[in-house]
Amino acid sequence: MSKLYVFGIGGTGARVLKSLSFLLASGVACKSDSIVPIIIDPDSANGDVSKTTNILRHYQKIRKELSFDTSSKNEFFKTPIDALTPNFSIKVQNSNKRFKEFIDYGTLDSKNKALISLLFSEKNLNADMEVGFKGNPNMGSVVLNQFNQSDDFKAFASSFAQGDKIFIISSIFGGTGASGFPLLLKNIRSADSSLDNFSLLQSAQIGAISVLPYFGVRKDEGSDIEKSTFVSKTKAALRYYQHGVNDSVNAMYYIGDDVNKDYENNEGSTAQKNDAHFIELASALAILNFANSPESDENVVKEFGIENDVNSITFNDLNDTTKHTIFKPLTQYYLFHLYCKTKLRNKLDMNFAANTGINSNFLAGDFYSTLRGFNDAYWQWLVQMSENERGFNPFTLEESNENVLDSIKGIQLKNGGFLQGLSNYERFTEKLSKTSKQINKSVNIENRFVENFYLATENLVKEK
Repeated sequence: MSKLYVFGIGGTGARVLKSLSFLLASGVACKSDSIVPIIIDPDSANGDVSKTTNILRHYQKIRKELSFDTSSKNEFFKTPIDALTPNFSIKVQNSNKRFKEFIDYGTLDSKNKALISLLFSEKNLNADMEVGFKGNPNMGSVVLNQFNQSDDFKAFASSFAQGDKIFIISSIFGGTGASGFPLLLKNIRSADSSLDNFSLLQSAQIGAISVLPYFGVRKDEGSDIEKSTFVSKTKAALRYYQHGVNDSVNAMYYIGDDVNKDYENNEGSTAQKNDAHFIELASALAILNFANSPESDENVVKEFGIENDVNSITFNDLNDTTKHTIFKPLTQYYLFHLYCKTKLRNKLDMNFAANTGINSNFLAGDFYSTLRGFNDAYWQWLVQMSENERGFNPFTLEESNENVLDSIKGIQLKNGGFLQGLSNYERFTEKLSKTSKQINKSVNIENRFVENFYLATENLVKEK
């Protein structure tokens, strides 16, 4: 059983993990036997982290009711997501202090205080770290240097096995990601001999994505975060990565964009809830590219690009590899959500409902309630990406749209065969009734329900 441990550092790391969850739910292929997300963020109340944690929990709860043996044809939720810790997080110790308290500034002699003043401003020293490092990697590099001694990091080392891989997500233009990535990499590559499996960690296959600036923040005189520093911080970090990082990873991915939108200037805590962005989806694809690539002793550097430089990306604007990877799964899950959201409750008298055992009791149950919440989050993810800059907008995002099978932009439905002439949802319902006859009746109702929708949407997408 090969596991892929995915470390998401800071808010960007959490948002990429959210995108990864939706890609896996839709059935994008992953050759690792399971994904183990690990979030590193001193800001325990970070809104982006909380949203991602809830989505990961919903994913686990849904998948727990599904089975994937050799007879299963369903690809939705196929890849397990496992938790190393209850909240998918490594705790950052003592991050609820002011920075000067963390480094015991008051106990230093005058010479050491003078040295500290060269490295850290008065504002740094008095900074409250409870909401993170506010774009200051010099602070983060000191605080995060001790997480390798935490019980959570030791649990990670103990669970690591031969054949497992590691992937690290971080932004390069902030504080937590820019400081956390090199430190985490160092602590893995030079794992202490006191750790379980230290030799496996030292030689592990490691991939990483460094996310360059892809959004801005609005000017706020009361905030320590200033977008005008993003580019200079990025240049300085890239210079360091070139000599101190790239050679230590097997695959280094870079991504960024010069088309960006200014977000509200929230330093952290519950207010930090950035809208989903296509860059985060593409970053999640880097994780799957690494998971699906064979082991290699070489050090490779990869970048992501789109085929057409447009402000609103559709499937046809992606290169063939990316389009082939995500078109079918994302479209299937889009159709799955819309039918469940707008039609299913009124279709319980149809053949597919009788064949799979779907009734009002099932719709009132815990499984369907959890699935509905997850699917609503999937829809919100699509909507937010479509409205962002640069946007990803491959679908007509109107839940009331009756022409659901004609709502994939730039791709037309081939309306042929014995279903020719039926309206969109009539055609969808007939497909569900046809595929329901293929379902193994011995599996539980949750499996029958999800597999039927997978098969029906697969048939519909094949006609596009």
